[in-house]
Amino acid sequence: MELFGTMQPASSRRSAVRTILAVDDSRTNLNVLGRRLAHLGYLTVLSDNGAEALDLIAARGFDLVLLDMVMPHMSGIHVLKEIRGSRETVDLPVIMVTGRGDPAAAVEALAAGADDHVAKPYAFEVLAARIERALSRARRIAELKRSNATLDARIAARAMELGETKTALAATRADRQRLIISIQALNEQVDRLSAGTSAAG
Repeated sequence: MELFGTMQPASSRRSAVRTILAVDDSRTNLNVLGRRLAHLGYLTVLSDNGAEALDLIAARGFDLVLLDMVMPHMSGIHVLKEIRGSRETVDLPVIMVTGRGDPAAAVEALAAGADDHVAKPYAFEVLAARIERALSRARRIAELKRSNATLDARIAARAMELGETKTALAATRADRQRLIISIQALNEQVDRLSAGTSAAG
């Protein structure tokens, strides 16, 4: 594992540095990619095998994964399926990178859950644009989830308030019914006393 880019103190940066995990069995490809992504301001972690990549993903959060499709021991497709199979990483943006230029490769990557697919050789500017698009989409999804969670909390709170109101209303109705019964009993008692007084007179 290697790290490209430097973390700045929180006070000296406008927004959090976005982290990318690049996975490729070619160290040369990784080093070039790491340097170029660092120049764009990304903090990039490099891994040359799928098993290590999964350990890294489980140990720390990443904003995006660049994943080589064809690797020895554990393929990129296998890694991607593991990512999508975990509740914690099911929404983690993944861009599949491969030397296969056939359409079937793109179909396989997308069917396995990749957010995008890039065939080698690629123009770095194109990859950078796709990374930014995937990160922007992930941010929108995260914001939507937060909004939904807030709305769900408000609905739950209103439901509790409604339940409490119904309980209070039921208690008020019960008190009213008891009061009516008490008044009726008093009226009957008054009637009996009045009847007794009339008979005595």
